[in-house]
Amino acid sequence: MSTGVPSLRQRARPASARELDEIPWIHNLEPAGRRRAEAEIVVSEAVPGDYICRVGRPVTYWFGLIDGLLKMSNDDSQGPVMTFTGVAPGGWFGEGTALKREKYRYNIQALRKSVVAGLPVESFHWLLDNSIGFNRFVMRQLNERLGQFIAAREIDRISNPDVRVARSLAALFNPELYPGVGHMLRITQQELAYLVGLSRQRVNEALSTLQALNAIRIEYGGVRVLDLQALRGVSSAQDLQRP
Repeated sequence: MSTGVPSLRQRARPASARELDEIPWIHNLEPAGRRRAEAEIVVSEAVPGDYICRVGRPVTYWFGLIDGLLKMSNDDSQGPVMTFTGVAPGGWFGEGTALKREKYRYNIQALRKSVVAGLPVESFHWLLDNSIGFNRFVMRQLNERLGQFIAAREIDRISNPDVRVARSLAALFNPELYPGVGHMLRITQQELAYLVGLSRQRVNEALSTLQALNAIRIEYGGVRVLDLQALRGVSSAQDLQRP
C-alpha cells in the first residue's frame, strides 16, 4: 500500500556544484567523461530507515554517500539479520553488483539523514569503457573492498567488545573508501552500536577505553581519530592495556 511519501528516486534532483566537487572519482575523469558524469549524477536526501539498495532488486545506479551514515546488511528471513559494514561520507559502493549487472544481495539503509548520489549504471559502464582514470579508481575500490570484508570476517570472530569497536572504527576511517571522513567521524554511540552489534552502553565503555589510550577523542556529535595505526593494530585485549 502506498504511504503517499515520495520514494528516494522520486525525490532525486541534479547534483549541485558543491556536491559534485565532493565526489572523489570525478576529479580523475577526462573532460568528456566528466561532462557526462556531471550531467547524469543525481542526488537524493534519505531519511533514517530509507533503503538505497534492497536484496533482490536489480541494479540501476552506482551509489555514493556525500553526507550522512549508511549501513550494509543482509535480509535473510531464514536467519538473523547481520550488519556487514557501515558506509561513511565519501564512500561509493555496489561497484561489484554494477559490474555484473546482477540483483543486490544486501541492503543499504540510512541510519541518519543522508545525501546519497547515484550514477546510472549505463554511464558507469560507459566510463569503464572510455576512462582510464575511472578504471583505476574502480580497481582501487575493489582492492580496498576486498581488504574491508576480510577484516569484517575477522571482526565477527572477535569476542572482546573493546577490540570489536576499535577495529570497526578503524574500518570507517579508511581514507581510500571514505575520503569524506577525514579525522572526524560524525556518529552517535547508538549508530555505532548498530554497526558493531553491541549495546550502546557497551560501546560507550569501549570508546572510553580507546580514549584513555589516546587512540581517539570523543567529541560532541562524533569521534575524532588520533592514532589510526593504533586502532588498526588492536587485535587482542592485551593491545588495549596501557604501557
